[in-house]
Amino acid sequence: MIGGLASLLASLAHLACIAMGASWFRFFGAPEPLVVEYENGAMGLVWMTIGIAIVLAIWAAYAFSGARKLPRLPLLRSGLPVIASIYLLRGLVLFPALASAPYPGQPFDIWSSAIVLAIGLAYAIGTALVWPQVHPTRAAAA
Repeated sequence: MIGGLASLLASLAHLACIAMGASWFRFFGAPEPLVVEYENGAMGLVWMTIGIAIVLAIWAAYAFSGARKLPRLPLLRSGLPVIASIYLLRGLVLFPALASAPYPGQPFDIWSSAIVLAIGLAYAIGTALVWPQVHPTRAAAA
């Protein structure tokens, strides 16, 4: 549930960037050239942000499905570990960011990576806790 709530919140934060504009895109770490294009009327950043928000909302649905708050989604047994792995791999950026000398953008890399790593841990722990229910062959063998 924690991973699902965090993914849902992240999805909504992405949509809020679209609603609130360039300052929010900058705060949440969008690349400056894309923000400048957005300020000049280009829609690329908006479409990318919508795509990310959709993916995060789907990931939230998978977490809620694994927690039995939504009906079982297709490929749940594969989806939960894959989602956890993606979050954890992205979160690993935290360690090089902490080890490197200060550079522009480092605070964003640190706090965003720490958040993503925590979400990945929530998915991994949650997946482990519900694994017997989402992986019936493992439950039968136990």
